Amino acid sequence: MVKELDIAAVKDNLDAALQFVEEQLEDIGCSPKTQMQIELAVEEIFINIASYAYYPETGNATIRVEIPPEQQQISITFIDHGIPYNPLAKADPDVTLPFAQRKIGGLGIFLVKKNMDDMRYEYVHGSNVLTIIKKI
Repeated sequence: MVKELDIAAVKDNLDAALQFVEEQLEDIGCSPKTQMQIELAVEEIFINIASYAYYPETGNATIRVEIPPEQQQISITFIDHGIPYNPLAKADPDVTLPFAQRKIGGLGIFLVKKNMDDMRYEYVHGSNVLTIIKKI
């Protein structure tokens, strides 16, 4: 199964993006814990696209949900045509440091990486393509 949502990448559309993904997860009976982890990742990635991909302008984002027939994993791909940016190229934050000594930023993508089984990025034909994969 492959389903796509093409939506304006603005913060006000976060609920619509989450609802789209939730519907796919509910259709396959995803566990509440896995669903929460996936929704956290979707929220982080969508808000990053809405905040930075087209700044100061706006543009669209495509969210593609792929669930193979055996339903052992879910793949969610985010596609935007904004500024090229590979979130995986940035070093993970040092979470062992006291809070006051940590640099601002990067914690959201770090949490996505920790909660997903795989995460991939490529820049193809003028598009950022970020895919997260979670075993279900």
